[in-house]
Amino acid sequence: MSNRSPEDGPALPTALARDGFAFVPAGRMRPLLAEVGRLADWDRFADSWDDLAVDTYMADGGRYRRRRHAVYRVSDGAIIRQAHQPHYQSLDYNPLHGGIERWFEPVKPEIAEAESMTTILDFCRRLFGGLAPDVTAWHVELHQFRIEARIGVAGHPTPEGMHRDGVDYVLVLLVRRRNIKSGTTTIHGLDRVPLGSFTLTDPFDAALVHDARVYHGVTPVEPLDPAAPAHRDVLVVTFRRA
Repeated sequence: MSNRSPEDGPALPTALARDGFAFVPAGRMRPLLAEVGRLADWDRFADSWDDLAVDTYMADGGRYRRRRHAVYRVSDGAIIRQAHQPHYQSLDYNPLHGGIERWFEPVKPEIAEAESMTTILDFCRRLFGGLAPDVTAWHVELHQFRIEARIGVAGHPTPEGMHRDGVDYVLVLLVRRRNIKSGTTTIHGLDRVPLGSFTLTDPFDAALVHDARVYHGVTPVEPLDPAAPAHRDVLVVTFRRA
């Protein structure tokens, strides 16, 4: 399996178009974001993951996932937040949690409008828009996720297993890891053949996926020190042609 990154391969758009996925380490991802906008409020932005609500829709009965959700429309270069609405996936894409409208607590306005969030969304707009220049408008959803790990109770970042999201493009950006092990992202082709794997370990480590071309999943996380809090915080942004 390949762990090649843009630092030892082609530019990010080329790699994503060629392979259908890309791993971008923090040392490369943060400068790419900084070329687009400011990240001066990153610490406050990351602290907002301490204020997420429990996901009560977990089909496995787990209470290890916390999240907030927001929806945007991107068109004519503008990124505009939409009225709060449910997250919906069909059973074809999410047999565990699909087929119902799931209402999550909204991303707080001060976080949705933060410099870091604006920069991340604009980065996605430019990257994904460049890969699909025929698309004039995007439906964008973002999710703040915290997966908690406790002794004897592993946290499942993707409890539905290897999956696709039913969108066009996905960004998974690591915000923080605390006292956890594993959480390895695995990529498979549409024929289920493994294509690559990598573990997001440092803030700004990122995985990008062309959802129509590959499946992705993440292995469960476990605490290193069972007596201390343990969690994995990520921001997931999805772009689907409107």
